[in-house]
Amino acid sequence: MKHRFESPETQKGRLASRNLIVSVISFLLIALLFWIGISLVSNRTDSREAEIVKDAITRGIIHCYTSEGFYPESLEYLKQNYGLRYDEERFFIDYQALGSNLLPDVTVIDRGGM
Repeated sequence: MKHRFESPETQKGRLASRNLIVSVISFLLIALLFWIGISLVSNRTDSREAEIVKDAITRGIIHCYTSEGFYPESLEYLKQNYGLRYDEERFFIDYQALGSNLLPDVTVIDRGGM
């Protein structure tokens, strides 16, 4: 039902209010989708960084074995002799040396920026 007895200014005011509400809702929806997208990319990047740290440690372990004939006894040995660097506040590394002739067990845990 059309409002026959309203002035054109009142009808324009209602239309402007409706357009403003649609614009605000559209903006909020786009902002929400953008935030979700950024969060997904950030999570993928975080897990990829942990993989990169583990790969660097594995390369250092293998380089040590091929150069010196034994696996490193500690993570500190890799840091001092093979230049291993990583963010120690962000990543916890569990390094279990099983012997000089067995590949060490390495676990990288992302602390999540604690």
